[in-house]
Amino acid sequence: MCCAGCQAVAEAIVGAGLGEYYRHRSALPTGGREAVPDFLERLDLFDLTEVQAGFVRSEGGEVREAALILEGITCAACIWLNERHISRLPGVLAAEINYATRRARVRWDNSRIQLSAILRAVADIGYAAHPFDPDRREEVAARERRNMLKRLAIAGLGMMQVMMYAVPAYIAGDGEITPDIESLLRWASLALTLPVVFYSAGQFFSSAWRDLKQRAVGMDLPVSLGIAVAFGASVWATFAGGGEVFFDSVTMFVFLLLLGRYLELVARGRAGDAVENLAKLVPATAARLAAYPSSMECEEVAVGRLRPGDHVLVRPGDTIPADGRVLDGAGDVDESLLTGESRPIARRPGDAVTGGAVNVSSPLVMRVERVGQDTALAGISRLLDRALAEKPRVAALAERAARWFVGLVLLVAAGAAA
Repeated sequence: MCCAGCQAVAEAIVGAGLGEYYRHRSALPTGGREAVPDFLERLDLFDLTEVQAGFVRSEGGEVREAALILEGITCAACIWLNERHISRLPGVLAAEINYATRRARVRWDNSRIQLSAILRAVADIGYAAHPFDPDRREEVAARERRNMLKRLAIAGLGMMQVMMYAVPAYIAGDGEITPDIESLLRWASLALTLPVVFYSAGQFFSSAWRDLKQRAVGMDLPVSLGIAVAFGASVWATFAGGGEVFFDSVTMFVFLLLLGRYLELVARGRAGDAVENLAKLVPATAARLAAYPSSMECEEVAVGRLRPGDHVLVRPGDTIPADGRVLDGAGDVDESLLTGESRPIARRPGDAVTGGAVNVSSPLVMRVERVGQDTALAGISRLLDRALAEKPRVAALAERAARWFVGLVLLVAAGAAA
């Protein structure tokens, strides 16, 4: 161990009976524990009701649910470790982590365990859990996009250059290319294919190796075999000075696969952005009328400090901060981002208004009825988040069928090769 902190983390993992984590992990944890001590000093603040208002929802009684983001997640083994470690805590009812977004949803009995204890337990095994922050998620997503673009760019450049060297061999007739020039083109193609195979296609090989260690067969296994066999045969033909080479096919194959995965990454990011865009609809502050109706004097307060029964002034152009009911004034409210209705809807005294809608005409005085995680907007966000995290039945069926399909394809390919 490099320090007592790392030793404590390892002892916590093994002592909890989670030693399987070390056998299945495919990458070392990152993120640095040097920032954890300062974070641990502030954990008790997350037990305050005021602090939890923005990301914790009460489900009745002492049962609560929080949206968290995890740092240090590098592979599926990290998800396995954190889910089981959190689920074993006394008082924790459920823990689900989305590998794509690194978001966790934790339900617990607040009379048996506090949120700070859950966050501290995550820190004990070398990770950091924070209340979900869209900016932090965007930072992680941007880093993944940059890495994917680097791999895609190298594969694209290699593909174009190798294809340029392959075209003469395709169109030349017998004897039109001398052996020395043909050998030179092959060696140049080999040099340009090396970074494509060992860098751009590296994620395919690492994923296939992780599946094999877990005694599973994934789609990356035939991909890796195809790349490795075609590249190996081409290298052998280059050194032997005869036979066919497939450097152009290898580079194009890697480029097209990476292009497809990059488009998938962008689409998944846009789906995740739907949840974040809903969260951004709620304003940071609201104009609270402390002495309404005797006085219309208002004070600017954080939306998180609003409570049911408070009176709020919503000026034209302002976003409604919480769910409530109009008490005074009449105007039009734009709810297009919530309902899809393009035309503003008239609201009169006694009508309900939804947090996140925009007042477009005249001032309204409203009484707050639901705040924080109890609002309709928060409910929509939870449904979207659950839709992103849970797999539909057809997807689960496709995954089970894919294992047999890939195995069958490999058997048929091996039989054809034999």
